[in-house]
Amino acid sequence: MKAVLTSVALVCTLAAAGVSAQTAAAPKISEHVKEDITRHRAMALAHEAAARCLESGKAEEQCLKDLQAACKGLAIGKYCGMKHEH
Repeated sequence: MKAVLTSVALVCTLAAAGVSAQTAAAPKISEHVKEDITRHRAMALAHEAAARCLESGKAEEQCLKDLQAACKGLAIGKYCGMKHEH
């Protein structure tokens, strides 16, 4: 039992050290970049919702309208910052 507890303690210590090393190695990110990251994630969620809308069988026009509403003030253009060929 003592050996098991020692092993668990060692694993926990190594895991904590790994987390500390990752935190120390993390780059400094400016506020501007943090805002861009947030916008990209929001746009990705909006595009995922548009894909699910199309998968559900709704009309493309309705899904585009929903995408535009989700991206209002977030991205440039009516395609939420992304356009592709059809």
